[in-house]
Amino acid sequence: MAEAVAESAEAPAAVRQVEEVMGTVFSFDIRGGDPETVRAALTEAVAGLHRVDEVFSTYRDDSEISRLGRGELTVEECDPDVAAVLALGEEAARISDGWFSTTYEGRLDPTGIVKGWAIERAARLLAATAGVTGVSVNGGGDVQLLGVPGTERPWRVGIADPLRPGGLAAVISAAGTTELAVATSGTAERGAHIVDPRTGHTAVTDLVAVTVVAPTITWADCWATAAFAMGSREGLRWLEALPGVEALLITAGDEVRCTGGLASRLG
Repeated sequence: MAEAVAESAEAPAAVRQVEEVMGTVFSFDIRGGDPETVRAALTEAVAGLHRVDEVFSTYRDDSEISRLGRGELTVEECDPDVAAVLALGEEAARISDGWFSTTYEGRLDPTGIVKGWAIERAARLLAATAGVTGVSVNGGGDVQLLGVPGTERPWRVGIADPLRPGGLAAVISAAGTTELAVATSGTAERGAHIVDPRTGHTAVTDLVAVTVVAPTITWADCWATAAFAMGSREGLRWLEALPGVEALLITAGDEVRCTGGLASRLG
C-alpha cells in the first residue's frame, strides 16, 4: 500500500474525496482550480470509475467482460473501453514476454490492468480541469500523481513495509517531474493472489512485494505484477531494462533489492 502526501507552505486549496468502488477504496487530492468546477469534474471521474466496474468486474455475471468471456458478446459489441484495455493487455504481455496476462485459469480476466488504467484516466480528467495544478489519485494503494501540489515541495508517496505493519519501506518523491506513478504488488494485503501465467497457478517466488515507480500507473501496475511473478532475480533484471522505470523489491527473507536509479527518487 502507498499514500501520497504533499508538504508545502504555499499549497493551493485542496479538494479531497474518498470513494469505495471497484472492490477497493479510491482517494482523491486535487490542488488548485475553482472548487465548484473541481467538484463537478470529480463527480464525473467517480462516475467513470463506477462505469468501469460495471463493464469490467469479473464478479458480476452481467458485466460485459463476463459476457465476453462466456462468448455472449463480441469485442465489437462491447463498450469501446473493452477493446482499448484488451489491447493494452496484449502490449503488456508482449513487453513482459508473457509474464503479464489478461487470462486467469483459462478465463478472460483483465483485472491486472483495469485498475491502473482507470486510475490514470481519472487523474488525467481531473488534471485537465481549468486551474488545477496538481492531482493525486490513489486506488487501493496504487497512485498516479500529476502536476505539483504547491510551489515549495513535491508530492511524496510512502511505501508500506510488507514485513513490518505500520512501517515504511521507503518514501518516493516526485521532485523534478510532473508525472509519476507508484504501484505495489505483493502478498501483504491480499495474500497469495498473483498468478504465474506460465503455469496458471499462484506464483511461488521469493518475493513479498514489488514496488514500481514509472510515469504512468497503467504500466507501473502491470510491471509490478509481472515482476512479482518472475521472482527477485529475473524480475530485477527485467525491470532494470525498462526505460523510465525504477523499482524496489523485498524478499521473504527481508532482503531489499533496487534498480540502479531508484535512489534518485527517494526523499
